Amino acid sequence: MSDPLISIVMRSYNEAWALRETLPALAAQDWQNRELIVIDSGSTDGSQDLIREASPAHFIQITPEEYNPSRVMNHGMRLSRSERVIFLNADATPQNARWLRPLAETLADERVAACFGRQIPRPDCQAVFACDYDRCFGPERESANWDHFFSMVSSGLRKDVWSLRGFREDLQYAEDDEYTRWCRAQGYQVSYVEESVVMHSHNYTPQQSWKRSYGDARAIGKAWGQKPDSFNWPRTVLLGWIKDVRHDLSWCLKHKRLHEVMHAMRIRWQQRSARLAGFQQGWKEQQKMSA
Repeated sequence: MSDPLISIVMRSYNEAWALRETLPALAAQDWQNRELIVIDSGSTDGSQDLIREASPAHFIQITPEEYNPSRVMNHGMRLSRSERVIFLNADATPQNARWLRPLAETLADERVAACFGRQIPRPDCQAVFACDYDRCFGPERESANWDHFFSMVSSGLRKDVWSLRGFREDLQYAEDDEYTRWCRAQGYQVSYVEESVVMHSHNYTPQQSWKRSYGDARAIGKAWGQKPDSFNWPRTVLLGWIKDVRHDLSWCLKHKRLHEVMHAMRIRWQQRSARLAGFQQGWKEQQKMSA
């Protein structure tokens, strides 16, 4: 029996360096009945030529200023012809020919609204970020015990669930976290698919780390449905920073990368400070909207 159609939505922006590996890896997948939908945010590095060579079913081009992650993903969902839609970032490279199949088969279960695959860091990944990948996706991942965790980088959604309520387009960050929390609140499952693996990582500067953590926390604050008491300086910044540094120190000891501990401490302080500031700002915005 032939496989049913699967839609793959890819977001790209100046990632030709990765597309040279990602697009061939997609072509090599053992699930042949698929369509590729690419939304590119005005790349100028040759990415668009590489994408055209892959003959996508849809190639949407927008300007960098038009980019909004929720709007782009909602657009991709509307364009898809399949009831099972897989998302893949341009800089996330499938590691074998069976990246797609486990995600698609997981979504065949009507109880599963969303799923996400495993990510392994690139060889040049700095220790502070490699530690996060281990905590989120490693063999003994801590994220399994968190109240919620999801990553859109390599993931899948059921279109029938999405059609009930798509991604919130007023959020510029953490839109996938908010959407999958909503899915769980409706009684659906959000599944981790360990056997689907991509290589993906970023080495953020301290300033980039602050901006990303602030944006994520601001979005969480805008969508927060509980009292804000759990976000405060002693717990969120100080104790959170100490906990993170302990994880980093242990990871660096294990992997013989102690020389990166000071860098990790600086990044963690930026992240934790931004988390509190972002949440407080988002909470204020939510209160104004509901007033």
